[in-house]
Amino acid sequence: MPNVSGKVVLITGGARGIGAETARELAKRGAKLALVGLEPEELAEVTTELGEGHFWAEADVTDPDALQAAVDAATAKFGRIDAAIANAGIAPLGSIRESDPRGFLKTMDVNVNGVFHTARAVMPELAASKGYLLVVSSLSAFAPIGGMTAYTASKAASEAFASALRMEVLHLGVSVGSAHPSWIDTDLVREVAGDLKTFTEMRKRLPWPMRAITTPDACARAFANAVERRKRRVYVPRGVMLMHWLRNLPGSALVELFMRRQLIKLIPQLEQEVRDLGRYMSERNQKLNA
Repeated sequence: MPNVSGKVVLITGGARGIGAETARELAKRGAKLALVGLEPEELAEVTTELGEGHFWAEADVTDPDALQAAVDAATAKFGRIDAAIANAGIAPLGSIRESDPRGFLKTMDVNVNGVFHTARAVMPELAASKGYLLVVSSLSAFAPIGGMTAYTASKAASEAFASALRMEVLHLGVSVGSAHPSWIDTDLVREVAGDLKTFTEMRKRLPWPMRAITTPDACARAFANAVERRKRRVYVPRGVMLMHWLRNLPGSALVELFMRRQLIKLIPQLEQEVRDLGRYMSERNQKLNA
């Protein structure tokens, strides 16, 4: 796929954040967008903003029937799907000691099962078009951070899923990539930072590039480039590539020694903030995933 002009790209989690910004970038490059998500008003607004000829459908990625119906509706409208971005994701609040089991299970359901349901639903169309699937994982897949165990586990799983799926669909002519953004200045990150002041303090103390913040538009350009070039790996910012090469380092005794004093102080603060909040996700995500 040398360019995306005239190509149909389906994006889950397309109502806001990285999903919506990537849709805008791809539309500028001439792609037709099919946006899927849980927020119909926001999806309709983004789709209208993109201009004529785009599509949206309300569906929960954890509901395979609803997701399949959305994919079928997009295929009926456009006649094909050339690429898909499994972008929908959530992050719970707090450590394992102070987490709600529902938060962990929901995170795994959206971030892992949701990727599976997306891949399974779009694969027949991608096989027909010899298309491309981009699974949005994270820097967390190979750089674990205390206080984010559920999110880290889910993103490591989605990376492994993408790597295995890549080999499964080679014979179909389908390419699969995984994206590994660091902190992106989205609603998700801002809401968690607003709820948990310690979260921001902890992020600032991480070594580079683990603390780097990227704008949504820069991330969207990287994702759009990945779709155009059918990239195997996407790093946002590019310095995250270093952490992939050194993926055993973040969980090593050396980094633990570097962060030890800070973690001993900050994790109890984080846990107290979660207790004070009395919920296990941001307010918006808790309502959407109730």
